[in-house]
Amino acid sequence: MVTGGAGFIGSHVVRLFVNKYPGYLIVNADALTYAGNLENLKDVEQASNYRFERADITDAARIDALFEQYAFDAVIHLAAESHVDRSIIDPLAFVKTNVLGTATLLNSSRKYWAKTESKMEGKRFYHVSTDEVYGSLGEEGFFTEETSYDPRSPYSASKASSDHLVSAWYHTYGLPVVMSNCSNNYGSYHFPEKLIPLMINNIKNNKSLPVYGKGENVRDWLFVEDHARAIDVIFHKGKTGDKYNIGGFNEWTNIDLVHLLCKIMDSKLGRAEGTSAKLITYVTDRPGHDLRYAIDATKLNKELGWEPSLQFEEGLEKTVDWYLQNEDWVKHVTSGDYQHYYEEQYARR
Repeated sequence: MVTGGAGFIGSHVVRLFVNKYPGYLIVNADALTYAGNLENLKDVEQASNYRFERADITDAARIDALFEQYAFDAVIHLAAESHVDRSIIDPLAFVKTNVLGTATLLNSSRKYWAKTESKMEGKRFYHVSTDEVYGSLGEEGFFTEETSYDPRSPYSASKASSDHLVSAWYHTYGLPVVMSNCSNNYGSYHFPEKLIPLMINNIKNNKSLPVYGKGENVRDWLFVEDHARAIDVIFHKGKTGDKYNIGGFNEWTNIDLVHLLCKIMDSKLGRAEGTSAKLITYVTDRPGHDLRYAIDATKLNKELGWEPSLQFEEGLEKTVDWYLQNEDWVKHVTSGDYQHYYEEQYARR
């Protein structure tokens, strides 16, 4: 079971596993809230080893029923409320999904596996988390797996809570868990409220490009397909009870990133260089805005052999090309039409 498989990162994980492992049955469990989009998986929805189940991870009876129906021997848990700005407006929604939802999945996994003949042997609960649980860095240093937690927003606090619950189920019940904390993702199928797709769409439509504060906040950017590859490696080879940081080794200030996007978009759209940069506007910084995130992924590289496949400039150009070539997907998301895809394609089956 892959939770949140209709989301941005989840859809890339589902696609990778469906295509790479024909002997696995991949069940995508997603509540289809605003960020869940089944159009992300149109290319694999007819695959014989793929199933979709509409399910809320906070619904214990529904999750228990799915375990009984499919006899899962593994869970990759990606379902989460993930947008920091939304967490500031509606923090309890993040607590419900990210904390209660994770606890529900952990408990259902524990109960079902405990009554199987093999018990916990050959089972795996993989929890996907974020580098934001570590708080904010200064100008130097990196987050490692030993960095103390210091969440600053309702979103990061809810994810930190879920991380601790996963660790508690491992130590208390012997649940075979593994965990990863990743840096900011970018790539295809990214919901347009996020920085990179928002800027691409706004540049294309000659809308203002809002940048928080002075744009000096630093993020480490990870190509989403590289993240899916890392999840694959950790899922199959990671040490039970351990955690791994996943980073792109690509630190950029927000303002430098926006300027780079403007340059790429001007070239792609045939505009004079500097045209799109005129759209940049500076807006009031959001509360609790961490200055810098930077991941040290040395452990993942040395122990499991993973490393990013793309340099940031190459990955960003590939991302821009995807958005420009998939205008229908962007239109469906921005208009809300994507929310009808389930009823049109699945509900009548």
